[in-house]
Amino acid sequence: MDIDILAMLRLYLILMGISLVIALLLLLWLYRRVRRIHIPPDAGFWETLRLTPFLVVVMIDLLDLALDILAAPVAWVILDRLGLKALRGVSAIEAAVPFTQAAPTMTLCWIAARLFDLQ
Repeated sequence: MDIDILAMLRLYLILMGISLVIALLLLLWLYRRVRRIHIPPDAGFWETLRLTPFLVVVMIDLLDLALDILAAPVAWVILDRLGLKALRGVSAIEAAVPFTQAAPTMTLCWIAARLFDLQ
């Protein structure tokens, strides 16, 4: 039984490491691309999400998976630097809720914003 728990823990740590590496690579690749997007200063969460490229929300979800609760301040700073300030609050709440890291919340919100044209 102890071996199974250790194997699961090792697998989770490997998954976290891979997620962190992919998220950092995406961040480096997306930084200039996202800075060129014009988002109105008064844009709300859903409008900003519709204007945001899909890989940005995937990167935020990967950071959340990799860093667990520590993803909240990291995602806050990244979204602030990318000019996506309307996404910071939801991302911070998502990262702060324990044991929800496996759920790609921001990705699901991005899909909902595109499918249902939420305001």
